[in-house]
Amino acid sequence: MIGGHGTLRAALGAGARRFDQDGVALLEVDDVIVLERHGLDDFTPAHRIDHARNLAALAALDCRHVLGLSSVGSLRLDWPVGSVVVPDDFYAPLVTPSRFADERGHRVPGFDARFRRLVIDTWRHATSTPVRDGGVYAQTTGPRFETPVEVRALAQVADLVGMTAASECVLTPEFGLSYASVCVIDNLGNGLEVDRLTLERYRVGVAENSERLAGDLRAVVAGLSSAPE
Repeated sequence: MIGGHGTLRAALGAGARRFDQDGVALLEVDDVIVLERHGLDDFTPAHRIDHARNLAALAALDCRHVLGLSSVGSLRLDWPVGSVVVPDDFYAPLVTPSRFADERGHRVPGFDARFRRLVIDTWRHATSTPVRDGGVYAQTTGPRFETPVEVRALAQVADLVGMTAASECVLTPEFGLSYASVCVIDNLGNGLEVDRLTLERYRVGVAENSERLAGDLRAVVAGLSSAPE
């Protein structure tokens, strides 16, 4: 699993074994490998994350499936803070990472349909939290939030905005990994509400979601771990 700074640790970290794989710090809980994309110690901002290095570490451990957990902003007033979404597409025309310097990087990207379906079905069976099946994730560079006019522009083509999931989705197949994303809405996009978006309001949303999310993740991970291949 890949998550943000501290999120997965809070949910799954009790009794976790910490280890290093090719310079990437990881946690192991039962049979689940946990990678915090922003780092276990010092915080790496979104635009400086080495996604290829992270995924190479997971591939070296013979991981096959990657569930990415992302904190996102909503581009829709009818998708409020606290909503959980499993996107089925992304908008990120300037996000073009590749581990290759030849024709192998010429690919058709997308979330893994079979694994994505398994994540949704497991979430619905294991938790009482509603999950939205489908939505478009827009990726911006970060580390800053978007301006109101940027939010209005992105809302023409997308439902959610974040800074990392599209990069992971593009790269995972190059490492032989299937990828699905679970997005948790921690704030409404800048300008959608009368009151201005602030970092404090964003942090309040994260805190309000965190306790429920921790319980949901424990149940979902247990369900995915026992699911047949």
